[in-house]
Amino acid sequence: MLLAVGLFAAGVGTAAFLRTSLVDGVDAQVDALARTDAASPLLELSVSDGRLVVDRAENAPSTDYFVAVYEPEDGKLLATAGGRGGPAPAFPGAYPLDVAVPDELRLVTLKAADGDTEFRATVTVQELSNTGVFYSQMVAVPLTTVNRTIANYIGIYSILAIVIVVAGAVLTRWLVTLTFRSLGAVESTADAISAGDFSQRMTDIEPTTTEVGRLKTAINAMLDHVDAAISERDATVRQMRRFIGDASHELRTPLVTVRGYAELYRMGAVHGDEDVAQSMDRIEKEAIRMGLLVEDLLALARLDERRDVVIGPVDLRPVARDAAMDVRATAPLRPVTVIDTTVYEPSAEASQPDATPEREEPKRRSPNTSAIARAGATLSLLRRRPKPVPAIEANGTAPHTLPSVLPTPDGRPRAATLQPVVVGDENRVRQIVANLLGNARRFTAEDSPIELRIGLDAAARMGWIEIVDHGEGVPDQIKDKIFQRFWRADTSRTRETGGSGLGLSIVASIVEALHGTVEVVDTPGGGATFRVALPLADARDAAEHLDIPTQPLPRLADAAE
Repeated sequence: MLLAVGLFAAGVGTAAFLRTSLVDGVDAQVDALARTDAASPLLELSVSDGRLVVDRAENAPSTDYFVAVYEPEDGKLLATAGGRGGPAPAFPGAYPLDVAVPDELRLVTLKAADGDTEFRATVTVQELSNTGVFYSQMVAVPLTTVNRTIANYIGIYSILAIVIVVAGAVLTRWLVTLTFRSLGAVESTADAISAGDFSQRMTDIEPTTTEVGRLKTAINAMLDHVDAAISERDATVRQMRRFIGDASHELRTPLVTVRGYAELYRMGAVHGDEDVAQSMDRIEKEAIRMGLLVEDLLALARLDERRDVVIGPVDLRPVARDAAMDVRATAPLRPVTVIDTTVYEPSAEASQPDATPEREEPKRRSPNTSAIARAGATLSLLRRRPKPVPAIEANGTAPHTLPSVLPTPDGRPRAATLQPVVVGDENRVRQIVANLLGNARRFTAEDSPIELRIGLDAAARMGWIEIVDHGEGVPDQIKDKIFQRFWRADTSRTRETGGSGLGLSIVASIVEALHGTVEVVDTPGGGATFRVALPLADARDAAEHLDIPTQPLPRLADAAE
């Protein structure tokens, strides 16, 4: 339809312009004939008694124009001549000289007597052979040739336009069908997806320069997002179901215990002050266990909602030092070492990359050492306020000096110092370290050493802290599962192996809230190494932590002895 409308408009416009051009040619012919004595070849003009006499000429030729001669005085029409046998124009019946003079060479259109044929005509004033007699002469040229040419053009153009419209319609349909033929793949893929097969994708991807190619690429991207969302939803539903079941199981055990002792007391099975005290002690411990579980669940809920997280610069060195002191206070037999890999020593020992401080083995306590004596020694040491020294080693070795500017690997000073100061919540970071240390203590022997390593990844702008143990390690097949909620390697949930399985999931949730990463790798020689990496604070915030005084950890095992 658009092509037909366009061709019709083009044909009408072209015909109008063509007719105007042809009419201008006829007007030029009329003007040229009017300026000459056009009547002499067709009529014999003479003067008799001062009057103009007009007779038809013998052997007058056939001409393409018509001419009319008017009487000079009253302007009557004297005679007409010319033409090739066609209809003659309807000349005016009178044309006096006083009217012809102002209208001279003004083109007008005349009709034929039958009213169908048109003529272009003009009038001029002529003098008869130097006789001083003037008369009016009107010359008219028919527009038959112009009309015939326009009619032929319209006929030819109409035929060509019809052929073009038909051919254009057929060609357009073929091109559209060819172009959108691949949309059948979209339709079949959509049908398969509506039937439940969300793995379907557009395979015959076309160049993105075409509409269909861009459509297929966009559909594939959309299907990937939908498939990922559905998979995530299914995983979330499975995790939620398992979470509900595990939480119910964990809460049911202490509730059953509390209810059992309450029923025993109600039924009178608990006699005496000693039995009542024992029952109340068991109820209290189970209530504490439930409280810890509920607190862990609330912590996970707050972390999921990004609540109770205060972001600020956190120095990992005092965090590691304090965590090591806590472990040494609760487990004096366990060697704990804090290693700061960001410290630079200009000594010969520090220049060797393989040089590591020797760890002094703690003295073994005799079996008859009382727990009260150990606790008393621990409390007395914790009450002390040792003078600050520039050291962070936990094993009492020679202290490291923190330089103002860290050197580059080739020995040149750096333009600025990178400190293990990360962006995070100090309480949450301490909770991460505490949970990882608790996990390491739970799955290693009481005298197995633990190291806390602090370092920097300047390229990634991350600061990290590692908790290294030397136990049995984490099997590869469960490394991606240990951070799930309520997931435990020991599915029997016995109390001897630890808690409810929320510690590492809390670590993962905190790290995610702080935009960091947590991973577990094997420790060389056996064991597991948990690394937590958090974004570094900017230089201005880190500078505030540059001269933080550190304290050496007391050797609690020696003091306890």
